[in-house]
Amino acid sequence: MANKRQATVKRTTRETDIRIELLLDGAAGELEIQSGVPFFDHMLHAFSCHGGFGLQLAVKGDLDVDAHHTMEDIGLALGQTLKDALGDKRGITRFGSSFVPMDESLARVVLDLSGRPHLSWRVSLPETIVGGVSGRLFREFFQALVNSSGLTLHVDLLVCEESHHGMEAIFKAFGRALAQAVARQAGSTAVPSTKGVLE
Repeated sequence: MANKRQATVKRTTRETDIRIELLLDGAAGELEIQSGVPFFDHMLHAFSCHGGFGLQLAVKGDLDVDAHHTMEDIGLALGQTLKDALGDKRGITRFGSSFVPMDESLARVVLDLSGRPHLSWRVSLPETIVGGVSGRLFREFFQALVNSSGLTLHVDLLVCEESHHGMEAIFKAFGRALAQAVARQAGSTAVPSTKGVLE
């Protein structure tokens, strides 16, 4: 049986203190998420649950200022754990995509574990505040994750009348798309690139 892929990152700055552990294989339900931002915890739980990942997250952030540093730094730390857990990316599928509805909302996420960081974010929310958090901070989270993981990520919120539903559909779709991309191809130990290497 192949080794389980997992990684732990500790990140400390003057603004945040983060410890995060990500388990990619056989870890569904192994969740303990405490970001200090309840709605963001809910989104990370949706991502982990629908991706089948284990996620342990403990954060002390400067929430007396706002949630910006906390959410951005969690993105940086989560992206680094993903990169570390994947190693040289041998045998992975590499690409993933998912459409997820939540009631009236519909999200599409397409990604490539390319080693080339890029975020296309086409998301328009009816309300500027989602679950007590500025909707703009979710883009900051994903941009930080993309930058530290080397992920190419396209996020489209195709339909949305209720911002909570729209954002939750995005996180669920991200989890499902990432699960596809990190999945091992049976019998393959090759790096899925014509270059023979993925950063």
